Amino acid sequence: ILPCLGRSERDFQKTGEQVQSVENSMGIVSSTKGILEPCSEHLMSEVAVVCGIANETLKDSKVKWLDYVDDYNLVRDDIQEVVAGFEDYNNRLKNPSGFYLPNGARIRQFKTKTGKANFSINMLPDWKLSSGELMMMTVRSHDQFNTTIYGLNDRYRGVFNERRVIFMNREDMYERSLKGQDIVNITSHYENETRVANNFKVVPYDIPKNCCATYFPETNVLVPINSYAHTAKTPTSKSIVVTVEKA
Repeated sequence: ILPCLGRSERDFQKTGEQVQSVENSMGIVSSTKGILEPCSEHLMSEVAVVCGIANETLKDSKVKWLDYVDDYNLVRDDIQEVVAGFEDYNNRLKNPSGFYLPNGARIRQFKTKTGKANFSINMLPDWKLSSGELMMMTVRSHDQFNTTIYGLNDRYRGVFNERRVIFMNREDMYERSLKGQDIVNITSHYENETRVANNFKVVPYDIPKNCCATYFPETNVLVPINSYAHTAKTPTSKSIVVTVEKA
C-alpha cells in the first residue's frame, strides 16, 4: 500500500542498524538484515509506517509506539510476552540457524478433547453465476514473493515479460470470441457495485470452465472492500465475480 524499505535494504534507526526476523514455510524463525543501500533516503521502514499511524490514531494507547521505531528489539521483547513460542526472542534470534516455533502436528501433540487430530468436512460454496460471469482468483507468479515482484516471468505457466494477463478456459474464450493475446477489460461485480481493471492480455490455460485467474496486486482494484472471509476477515481475493470484454 505504501512504499517502504525492503528486507534487502539496510535499515538504520536511532539505535543503529536494525535486524528483522522472518518465518519460513517450515516454521523456523531466523534473523534477516539488508545489505543494499535504500533506493531512496526518504523511505520509511515498515515499523515506522505502522507505528507512525498507530501513534497518531491511538492517542490513549499505553504502548510507546515510537520507541518501537527506534529499536526493533523492543518489538520482539513485547512479542515474547504475548505469543507462545517466542520466549527469549532476541537471544534465540542470534542463532544463525534460527529456532522452531511450536507445532503440534510435528510432535504429534494435539490439544483437542480426544488428544488426536480432528478432521472436518465442509461444504463447497454453491456459486450462482449469471450469464457471462466468471469466478476470478488472484495468484502469484513464479518471480514474486507476496507483493514483492522480482521479475516479469512466470515460467511454470509459460508467461514471460508480462503481468497484466488473465488466464482463461478455452471454452470461455470461444464463447466470448476471444483468442490468445487479445486485450480485455475486466469488471468485478458485488452488491450492485462495479470495479474495472483495463488492458489485460488473454492467456489460454487449463483452468476449470467459468473460472479465470490474474496476478495480484495488479487486480487488487477488483476486490470488493466489503467482501471478506467470515472468520478471518481476509479479502475474498480467490472468489471475485467478474465479466470480461474486449478493450
